[in-house]
Amino acid sequence: MYALYVGNKNYSSWSLRPWALLTELAIPFEERFQRFEGNGSPGFKKFSPSGRVPCLVDGDTVVWDSLAIAEYVAEDHPRVWSEERRARAFARSAAAEMHSSFFELRNRCSMSVGVRIQLHEHPPALQRDLDRIAALWQDGLARFGGPFLAGSRFTAVDAFYAPVAFRLQTYGLSLGGAAEAYAKRLLALGACRRWEADALAEDFRDVGHEGEILASGKLLKDLRVPAAR
Repeated sequence: MYALYVGNKNYSSWSLRPWALLTELAIPFEERFQRFEGNGSPGFKKFSPSGRVPCLVDGDTVVWDSLAIAEYVAEDHPRVWSEERRARAFARSAAAEMHSSFFELRNRCSMSVGVRIQLHEHPPALQRDLDRIAALWQDGLARFGGPFLAGSRFTAVDAFYAPVAFRLQTYGLSLGGAAEAYAKRLLALGACRRWEADALAEDFRDVGHEGEILASGKLLKDLRVPAAR
């Protein structure tokens, strides 16, 4: 059985991707939760060559990147990607774009599942990221018929955009139309509901992550359990 190391669910967008993929597709795995430690979380080096999460361990094989994890698991479970070649090509391209792009959204809207934030600013660079995401989502939904980006069922590309749906919710951002409906559909998935419930139950606060979030905007609501003392 795979072992998947993940970080705090309130903060770790990268961990969410493979966790949601395996959970939603009912692929067995053992979750190994690792709390962020601050100062780069040096303890992560014990299981991950990069010192980061997520990290998947399969016997003596270690895979330490979310896209690499998806491809590795697909070798055992082909349903990770669409069966149809055109849809699979689109999905891989879209997942890779998420992996390497949208820096303004990432930096200005740091992942925090359990809070609601009103941004201090909404610069053009952020809107460009949102416009591109909306166009990409609408393209996939229209081209392959929905309700997911590569067709009728959830695949890896949907897992890669699940953190975006949480960011939209946290920061009150809207894409409109079919893209907005798709974001809500992602959040309604069983895997995303479980991830959110776990995130809200965390009583740990990472100083670095909290600082990033509060630097971006005004805290409107904190839905998490109180912080541990």
